Amino acid sequence: MRSVFRYIRDYVSGLDKRVLAITTVFTALLVFINYHFHLDDRIDELDRVPLFLARYAVFVLAFLGPYIFYSLLARKNYFRITPFVVLGLVAPSFFALKTAISVHLPFASDAAFWNKVVYWPVLLIIMLTLLVFTRKVTGETGSFYGLTSKNLVWKPYLLMLLIMVPLIALASTQPDFLHTYPKLQNLEGVDRLADIPWWKKVLFELSYGSDFISIEVFFRGFLIIAFVKWAGKDAILPMACFYCTIHFGKPLGECISSYFGGILLGILVYNTRSVLGGLMVHLGIAWMMEIGGYLGNGLS
Repeated sequence: MRSVFRYIRDYVSGLDKRVLAITTVFTALLVFINYHFHLDDRIDELDRVPLFLARYAVFVLAFLGPYIFYSLLARKNYFRITPFVVLGLVAPSFFALKTAISVHLPFASDAAFWNKVVYWPVLLIIMLTLLVFTRKVTGETGSFYGLTSKNLVWKPYLLMLLIMVPLIALASTQPDFLHTYPKLQNLEGVDRLADIPWWKKVLFELSYGSDFISIEVFFRGFLIIAFVKWAGKDAILPMACFYCTIHFGKPLGECISSYFGGILLGILVYNTRSVLGGLMVHLGIAWMMEIGGYLGNGLS
């Protein structure tokens, strides 16, 4: 863990504290607006095109807002760099598209379940396709947005997962958490988790886990590694703010923690140039939350 602490210390020591403060306040304001005015719920009720545009507006504001703060407070005007501006405007559209896509295949039975099982892998394929196309256009070389284990030490990530176990166990006793997790209980037609065969639960969780591959490659890989050539360490805060906004439909505590977790994972990817450690942590936490939901709802 000493290397992790060193990464954090080096990042904090070189960080413009004014930008950190204003970005944190800005992120908190976005969180307040969402949960006070139920912004995400209102957006979710829109048709596909308006939904895409509304999500894009939120995402591009969250992503480019901190870069504006760097420009105003730290005199680092990244907006003078044309490729940065183009990619900065395009990147949020990828995730807005991801949130606007729906899958409705005509399955004969258990349509809601099978559509959801298909849904996450389809999103992964779409996201990877967009990123492959982006790499070809930008001419980037090296590993595919951090999908490499070169020079990666796994021990710190395992310790992070162990630290999360008691926190998730505590969260698993809270009503809002148990209302959200496990995800399977929120599907149409699911009345009792106990009535669902174990193999369907496993298949659902594997499909659910595939979504975190696209999230890690996009946020920690694309938004850090693709932008680091222009912004260096400054790419971390904008990614974390953007990352927080994709949690607007989650419990408040999870949304708030995603901002700080995004910063931590961004620091690690910046230093290791690998998203695999963060992917392991993200997947591990997600599946532990699912397990906590199963156990918590089973005992409630």
